[in-house]
Amino acid sequence: MNTAYLSAGSNMGDREDYLREAAARLNGLPGTELDRLSSIYETDPVGYEDQAAFLNMVFKIRTSLGAEELLDACLGIEAEIGRVRTVRWGPRVCDLDILLFNDENMETEKLTVPHPRMHERAFVLVPLLEVDPELADRLKRRFPGFPGVDLEDGIRLYQSIEGPAAFLEGK
Repeated sequence: MNTAYLSAGSNMGDREDYLREAAARLNGLPGTELDRLSSIYETDPVGYEDQAAFLNMVFKIRTSLGAEELLDACLGIEAEIGRVRTVRWGPRVCDLDILLFNDENMETEKLTVPHPRMHERAFVLVPLLEVDPELADRLKRRFPGFPGVDLEDGIRLYQSIEGPAAFLEGK
């Protein structure tokens, strides 16, 4: 089984429901299960700032899918939930990014792992390190100057999560 860490975000409509739907669809992929979830954080937009605040969280999953198969599945889930790609870093109902896949370093036409900008984004690092604090040492080796951002800037706890089952049930 492969271990992957995914970041999930939404800033349109019922943001929490879109995150829950993404988690449920990931959990329903063949050979895939949600292992751990972070709390949900409300975060200021990055890049294109003229938009609503995001809800962000991180999923740790176990999957039999390969990295590019998982990417294709994530893109499919985004589309099924209703994501339409218009403005880069613009508003979206659902965004799923592969942050880490096992201990692999890969760069293909479709996918770069570890995610190349993850160390610059509090909305990724805070929930990621909540899910697995031991990743900090690995990220320090990979990204000189880690973390590359103030981990308290523009990020607020929105909701604590009791675990995958409770989250999927809406608790």
